[in-house]
Amino acid sequence: MFTRIGAAAIKKDLDNTLLLCEHVGNPHLRFKTIHVGGTNGKGSTSHMLAAILQKAGYKTGLYTSPHLKDFRERIRINGKMMSEDAVVEFTEREKEKIEEISPSFFEVTVAMAFDYFASEQVDIAVIEVGLGGRLDSTNVITPELSVITNISLDHTNLLGNTLPEIAFEKAGIIKPGIPVVIGEKQKESAPVFISKAEETSSELVFANTELRLDDVRNEGTQLVVSIYKNNARIYKDLKLDLTGRYQLKNVLTVIQSVILLNRNGFAIPEEAVYSGLADTVTITGLQGRWQTLSRDPLVICDTGHNIAGIQEVLQNIQATPYKKLHIVIGMLKDKDVSSVLQLLPATANYYFCEPVLERALPATELAQQAEKFNLKGKVYDSVPSALEAARNSADPQDLIFVGGSTFVVAEAL
Repeated sequence: MFTRIGAAAIKKDLDNTLLLCEHVGNPHLRFKTIHVGGTNGKGSTSHMLAAILQKAGYKTGLYTSPHLKDFRERIRINGKMMSEDAVVEFTEREKEKIEEISPSFFEVTVAMAFDYFASEQVDIAVIEVGLGGRLDSTNVITPELSVITNISLDHTNLLGNTLPEIAFEKAGIIKPGIPVVIGEKQKESAPVFISKAEETSSELVFANTELRLDDVRNEGTQLVVSIYKNNARIYKDLKLDLTGRYQLKNVLTVIQSVILLNRNGFAIPEEAVYSGLADTVTITGLQGRWQTLSRDPLVICDTGHNIAGIQEVLQNIQATPYKKLHIVIGMLKDKDVSSVLQLLPATANYYFCEPVLERALPATELAQQAEKFNLKGKVYDSVPSALEAARNSADPQDLIFVGGSTFVVAEAL
């Protein structure tokens, strides 16, 4: 499993997925899809789109990864997780074929999701790319729309060491004649997408050059924003229950996607956009995105774990009032640990820990690396003990941030 052992678990082609899908009757050809890739923000973007489509009256499948607490978080219809019985039934039915072709955990999960969506007759499914794009198991679909949020350095051991190399892998989800929305126009990656879209004769739109944000503010537990196209306001005071400031980039991607979907035969009314964005968390069950775990002291977790993700988290921290900052952090061995650590503030108290995972970087090693960047704190033998220590040390006006890895967040939840 990639989750446990990393790169060794990856199967770098679509063969097994195609074999499995063929064996179960090519379910991915029996419903419409939207394919969402990118380095950061693809999970939030997928959930927002699914919430909006559901509010527009479509029976909506949602396939995402990884899960935080329950495997079934990966496969949902109208926000409801696939039942345990359905997971067991698929696995028992396909056990022989699975043993015969030895697919990866992810390949089986993709086939399971497609089979479930087809059997439940969804109108459309939002499919989040697992890793990369070109060779990702989800790339057997021909979607109504391809979406790529942004490009930054992550999984460099698998996808390449430069932004253009990574963009090439992500651009692999662009299909002939299928429109594509790119969330952020970035100098290094834009030419890759433009070239690929020309090659496939696909309409290409950069969301952040077509649309702009204004009147951004926090109101209670919601982020409020208005969206303009050219100089005309097309959405006034959209309320988001995903309140991390990085969601501002994602919401542009989502709105541009809705514009293209409506132009291509979908009927997504304005009220579905408003209600879907206001209740994304409730509708889809999304967790771990600038999520408040408790107050007095304020405890917030976030799954951002690469350089760009941590930069976004730090902006959120700066926008949050607190007296003293406490950071509960654990990371994985195969991440760019030193690049992340050098971004973190030396003024915080650190609680170094490791998730229960073979890929986890031992907390003692993390603490040693952190010391090079003047980050001081203690080492704890588990995520819960580190979080408990932070709670015990913090005053009611302090902020405790929990993160560094999706798996740290999962254990904190």
